[in-house]
Amino acid sequence: MTAASPETRTAALSAHGLVAGYGDLAVVRDLEITVHPGEIVALLGPNGAGKSTTLLTLAGELSPIAGEISWFGAPIAGPLHRRARAGLGFVPEERSVIMSMSVRDNLLLGSGGIEPAVELFPELAELLDRRAGLLSGGEQQMLTLARAVARRPKVLLADELSLGLAPIVVDRLFAALRDVATTLDIGVILVEQQARRALEVSDRWYLMRRGEVVAQGTSDGGLDVIQRLYLADHDDSATSAVVA
Repeated sequence: MTAASPETRTAALSAHGLVAGYGDLAVVRDLEITVHPGEIVALLGPNGAGKSTTLLTLAGELSPIAGEISWFGAPIAGPLHRRARAGLGFVPEERSVIMSMSVRDNLLLGSGGIEPAVELFPELAELLDRRAGLLSGGEQQMLTLARAVARRPKVLLADELSLGLAPIVVDRLFAALRDVATTLDIGVILVEQQARRALEVSDRWYLMRRGEVVAQGTSDGGLDVIQRLYLADHDDSATSAVVA
């Protein structure tokens, strides 16, 4: 992990006192979170902790109930497409490929083009003329991530990249994510159930439970802290979900 020291840089994206949810129902409360250019921040926690709600709100897919979201030190509001123009990338939990279109045409839908995407994942080069619906789940996720990164975003929000994928594919995706964060100075917030794998590529982490951040730290030794927190609550099911 080689991100530049975040203490000396303005946060690329941050939330202060964020309250978020659906209608008047607050799912996330008083959230404080930051990501700096070039670092990966893992957002961890069991199902229902509020991780995806947080990501959707940061992306502009949900409007905050209260609090403020800042973009390089200035307040930001508005929907995802407006934030995307400012340099925000978003990879949702559902693979956002058009199954009836070729890999090439899926990549052309983004503004980054084909060359940067294939540079990130050379595996896609021989698949350019194949329909996305015929790709494996791992190849579809590579396509989704490659298209997002090809736009050269300033910040990338990624929700459950590993979902349903084999460990070798997850390792490939996370290695690529670490590489682009460092080389392209992209700030990444990674929502992930597999804490062990997330901590291997991240610089810092936040642990959420019941809509609140209950702990945070650097990734060195983070797994031990997370395990102790859950074991202290005698919640074995939550523990296994987070540290798998």
